[in-house]
Amino acid sequence: QVQLVESGGGLVQAGDSLRLSCAASGRTFSSYIFSTVPMGWFRQAPGKEREFVAAIRGSDTSYADSVKGRFTISSDSVKNTVYLQMNSLKPQDTAVYYCAVQIYNSGRLDLARNYDYWGQGTQVTVSS
Repeated sequence: QVQLVESGGGLVQAGDSLRLSCAASGRTFSSYIFSTVPMGWFRQAPGKEREFVAAIRGSDTSYADSVKGRFTISSDSVKNTVYLQMNSLKPQDTAVYYCAVQIYNSGRLDLARNYDYWGQGTQVTVSS
């Protein structure tokens, strides 16, 4: 079993920055596993489907076009934590942000159905 806990959300103004954190834990979730499995950030706005934001696997990262150049995903294998640094935030970035990990499944990292465990989400609200 794996537990993911997001934090760092909040209410900010357009142009501001936020850093989200996702702490992973579990009986079999060692630092080695953390450094090798893919982890992703997704978001879901009211009335919309959950959409891919960013993913990381080892040193490889990928981003949705809508956040490329503004968001940065990173990880700390000592702390078993994944971060999402969000700069130049826009009102359209408002959503609940979720982190997820792909342990048993495989496939494209931009598809939510390929992830096995999810956090509870953290709200990000960007005012204009």
